[in-house]
Amino acid sequence: MWHVYLPLHIAEGGSATRKLGTHRAPLYTKSHLPILAPFFFSQRNTIMRTLLLSFVLVLLTSSYLAAENTRPNVLILIGDDIDRDSLGPWGGQAHTPNLDQLAKDGMRLDDVYANTAMCAPFRQELYSGRTVWRTRAMPNHSKSVAGTQSLPHYLQPLGYRVGLLGKTHIGPKDAYPFDYLGDVSKQKDGNPQLVQRAKAYITAAKQAGDPFCLVVASHDGHGPFTTGDPSQYDKEALEMEVDKIDTPAYRSEYQLHLAEVTNLDKLLGELRGVLAEEKLTDNTLVIFCSEQGNSFPFAKWSCFNDGLASGVVVALPGTIPAGKSSDQLTWIADITPTLVEAVGVKAAAEDFDGKSQWQNWTGGNQQVHEYAYGAFTNCNIIGNRDRVYPIRSIRDDRFTLIWSPRHDEEITSNTTLTEALAWLESEPKDGKASTAATWVRKAKRTKTEADDQLVHRLHHRPEWALYDRMTDPEELTNLIDDPKHAQDAERLKKELQAWLAKWNDADPVATERSFLPTN
Repeated sequence: MWHVYLPLHIAEGGSATRKLGTHRAPLYTKSHLPILAPFFFSQRNTIMRTLLLSFVLVLLTSSYLAAENTRPNVLILIGDDIDRDSLGPWGGQAHTPNLDQLAKDGMRLDDVYANTAMCAPFRQELYSGRTVWRTRAMPNHSKSVAGTQSLPHYLQPLGYRVGLLGKTHIGPKDAYPFDYLGDVSKQKDGNPQLVQRAKAYITAAKQAGDPFCLVVASHDGHGPFTTGDPSQYDKEALEMEVDKIDTPAYRSEYQLHLAEVTNLDKLLGELRGVLAEEKLTDNTLVIFCSEQGNSFPFAKWSCFNDGLASGVVVALPGTIPAGKSSDQLTWIADITPTLVEAVGVKAAAEDFDGKSQWQNWTGGNQQVHEYAYGAFTNCNIIGNRDRVYPIRSIRDDRFTLIWSPRHDEEITSNTTLTEALAWLESEPKDGKASTAATWVRKAKRTKTEADDQLVHRLHHRPEWALYDRMTDPEELTNLIDDPKHAQDAERLKKELQAWLAKWNDADPVATERSFLPTN
């Protein structure tokens, strides 16, 4: 908030100043004295002195009111199940010209991780600034515990309009008291409706003189794939990652997925166009977030890097340096406390588990976290509601450690792997099938070692796995028994166990069973 300081000793070189946070900027200084002095200090100009003092007070008050309106607006665009490394700013195959431009105008964040690679836990971590261990929104389709606070709680008292447009997947509403602006259908392209409603919300806020924080949550990227133009991509020319099995079904599905990513990119361009039309570009912090990894194997529903890594780009002209990138380890839970600092809110440290990264977004390079933690809760997923197979993970700037405590008692699965699991135990059928099932079919018929290993990995994980992301970005080579990495493994185990004990999750199996329905 601006604080006004009157010129009590202006004749001695003092100045009228204003204050935003800890920053002071002069309003009236010694350079004004030749003009003001005759009126302030001549006894014969009492009336003029009084009038001028009144005039100065009006100017100061106007500056105060104007300063109140300089808090940045915030526009957040969220995708749905989109792998960070498929996006243009990270060298991916998706055509994303608008996101590429946003990265040129702002900063690409290269090491952002969610706690959980599922939609509902991800979004509740994002909006609350609290980890899933605290919100207890760990399974998919779960809600946060009573008392959870989120963006609206911090921004609305400052006069912000805080809206959520599109996909919600959060709850309860008293924990997330957004202005809910409605969802759009997944059966057709929702971009026109999203742009229309976003423009109406932004325009209304501008006309009322209110700052806004608007989240636009698209369905693009999430199956079934129904939007975008697949003809932009030659599916036969798509490059296959080393942790994928090349089947026609996977190529077709990936082509459709990339078309949706490009449709999301189009939405980003249209929303930035709205800001330009309203002349709000220079005072709006724009954040793009891909959400968690895509729904293909070894991404969403896992603790692998392709699941928990999130593609985030941020831009605010004149404040966030243009064309830069940051490799500082960042949690999704950091975004809300970062926004809170950006708009000048003084929140209590205990409000958040994440920490503000504002210093790094604005050009700094200070370590905020040494580790990032992850969790997967298998139960309460469509098709596998009673299966208990918790996974926990920890990352530093190089290594990933993943713990699967039920490795020898159960298997991991989810709705995208159900058909593949059935085909492991029976003869695969010809014809249309899910991506993972076609992997099983190909592996059973070609019998190559590489394919067999990937199919085994679909449902079976070792108790402990250590991956060096520097040399093995797809996390395929388990180094847990490599003596050269024994110290790193023990260090990460110790840190992970301390984190879980802090949150009463030292026994993840018991934690997961507590989420099962009791009736």
